[in-house]
Amino acid sequence: MKIGVYIFPTDECIQPIELAKAVEERGLESLFFPEHSHIPTARTTPWGGRKGAPDLPAEYWRSHDQFVALGAAAAVTSTIKLGTGICLVAQRDPIYTAKAVASLDVISEGRAVFGIGYGWNKEEMSDHGTAYLDRRARLRECILAMKELWTKEEAEFHGEHVNFDKSWQWPKPTQSPHPPIIMGGSAGPKTIADIVEFCDGWMPIALGRPVAQLFEQVREAAQTGGRSPDTLQFGAFGGGGEPAVLSELVEAGANRVVLTLPQAGPDVVLPVLDKYAALIDTYA
Repeated sequence: MKIGVYIFPTDECIQPIELAKAVEERGLESLFFPEHSHIPTARTTPWGGRKGAPDLPAEYWRSHDQFVALGAAAAVTSTIKLGTGICLVAQRDPIYTAKAVASLDVISEGRAVFGIGYGWNKEEMSDHGTAYLDRRARLRECILAMKELWTKEEAEFHGEHVNFDKSWQWPKPTQSPHPPIIMGGSAGPKTIADIVEFCDGWMPIALGRPVAQLFEQVREAAQTGGRSPDTLQFGAFGGGGEPAVLSELVEAGANRVVLTLPQAGPDVVLPVLDKYAALIDTYA
């Protein structure tokens, strides 16, 4: 099981270039950045869509552009995977996003991981013209359309939410046929169906979840749907390297765990990276 890390890259914490260098120097596998375009101040949606959730932390509205930060990280590293954790596909233009993902993969020489999710912030989505109840269908069409752009010399897509005629778009991703598409978030029947149909894996938040049971549900759905479970990667976001969580993930067959970094400067973050790097010999 590979060990990566996750942080909101903001103007108030360790910057992406310094962090990426430090992650690679310590032998960790990957660095993931999330995204939020903005947070409406009149938001009524609770954090994560969970009733009774605490107030939203400031990093949600202070984060750098996801692909700019990952591109900067790519420029100063050569081995670590660079992931979106997650990309809010349903509120994005799929044509521009396809180009951003492919560009990151080419610039990093095939190190991009495309983590995706439906999103939870109704007000943020609304400002992008996305209706909350359409987010699943829109994400599905966006991903299917992006695959066409990545793999076809002349791509076209005609759906309810995404529609374009025959088009050229380059660069094409370095990885073939494209960077791995990893679904994030909780997985009920609808999400599992999407994972099986158009994703290369699943990475939920691990803490407090029976991951072995959940991974098995996805594997069974793949088998039922005529897809080999071996074509899917499994991993998890979250946690601070707790042995019980890591051992459970290894037992469940996880390929990757992405541990949380504190929203702080180098003086706080670098010792945490040292702590995580010490786990490599045991779990990786």
